[in-house]
Amino acid sequence: MTEMPVLVDLQPADFETLPCCGVKNTLHEGRRRKNCWLETHFGMGLRAKALLTPDNRQCGYIEYLPGEYAWRGVDAAGYLFIHCIWTFFRRYQHRGLAGSMLQGCLDDARRSGMKGVAAVAREGPWCAGPAVFLANGFEVADAAPPDYRLLVRKLDPSAANPSFKNGWEKKLKKYNRGLTLIRSNQCPHVAKLAAEIAEAAEKEYGLKPRIVELKSHHDAQNAPTPYAGFALILDGRLLADHPVSRTRFRNIMRKLPG
Repeated sequence: MTEMPVLVDLQPADFETLPCCGVKNTLHEGRRRKNCWLETHFGMGLRAKALLTPDNRQCGYIEYLPGEYAWRGVDAAGYLFIHCIWTFFRRYQHRGLAGSMLQGCLDDARRSGMKGVAAVAREGPWCAGPAVFLANGFEVADAAPPDYRLLVRKLDPSAANPSFKNGWEKKLKKYNRGLTLIRSNQCPHVAKLAAEIAEAAEKEYGLKPRIVELKSHHDAQNAPTPYAGFALILDGRLLADHPVSRTRFRNIMRKLPG
């Protein structure tokens, strides 16, 4: 029988040795930015846990912090808010590992006297799907276009639900001229993707993008998309509400009218 991975708490120093969301190169710009982001947010109550295989390889990760500091377009004060949860290696799939990570988060929420745990999910890319949360006792608290769900598992049944910030169309109007690229350091993959898109936009389409860097959780919570950490907007029209590759950007541009 395959020996199961062990769930361990991570400290800031661990991020210098373990891969960061699959990024192994310690000189990778996105990884360096993410590590700085992590170090800052550990002081705000961020917690991270990894699943380590018997030969000490990382095969799962969960990251969460008090909802007041969430880097998504949500109002989740009083809850622990999950930014990321993922598992890797086929041999460990469907073995309840995601449930064990969620339980670790719930245990931390209970010890901290929080109202419960919340997370944003979607059927599309760059977020965990809602099924993993629903299978572990979470319920849908709110929804946002196109397919985002805000899920919650309450420890205090009387607590008010977390909610999306909404007002997405009004927020988009702030970026109604030219190409705008919104980015943040919460995800280590954004730096490379954003740089490639900015280069392609200028060289191939004559569009020099306005780069908007989200510098705080306040900026992220008031971004024009639920995902918050990345967006591509052209003349007020949302082209992408999650990270995309340079190839995907070209495909989007080819499909635009005119």
